[in-house]
Amino acid sequence: MAEQPRFDPGADVRVREVLHGAEWASWTETAVSDDPAEGGVLATLQRDGTALTFPEHRFPHPWGHLDAWQGTTVLKLRRAGDWYSVWRFFDDTGFRSAYVNFETPYVRGVDGIDVNDLQLDIVIPREGAWRWKDVQDLAPTLANGRITHDELLGVLTAAGEVADLLDRDDRWWAPWDDWSPADGRIAP
Repeated sequence: MAEQPRFDPGADVRVREVLHGAEWASWTETAVSDDPAEGGVLATLQRDGTALTFPEHRFPHPWGHLDAWQGTTVLKLRRAGDWYSVWRFFDDTGFRSAYVNFETPYVRGVDGIDVNDLQLDIVIPREGAWRWKDVQDLAPTLANGRITHDELLGVLTAAGEVADLLDRDDRWWAPWDDWSPADGRIAP
């Protein structure tokens, strides 16, 4: 089996959202930490002001009206094979909230990763209980062909697993709880 590309801390990582085999959106994030071994975490940082690109596509991208990511810097934590990533949002005052973004398992390339957002999310506020986001959008997204039945099954299976992890407070991403883009550390 070929060795997976590794992203050194500080390297650019091109993130491509690929929908039905065609690029749907892309932007560059910065590698924070990368452990391509099984169960290892790829941590990237999408900074406030990151330029966004939207090639022409059959499905308009929900962020398509934006030229750049706005308002927060986001630490994104991904594990190979997972149907989700964990996002930690920061602003000038520090950590704001976390988010579980359900997406296809990422595919590594030489210059970045390919992934597809699958609509469903979980919001994890700094204080208080977690909650579902965009559940009502799953059926229309399936009906209009933006996601496939297999993708829907993958996201629903992952959603149950993540809900169970959250209910048990068994978060594999907990080592990153004290990490901040302002403290200059590469990894926890």
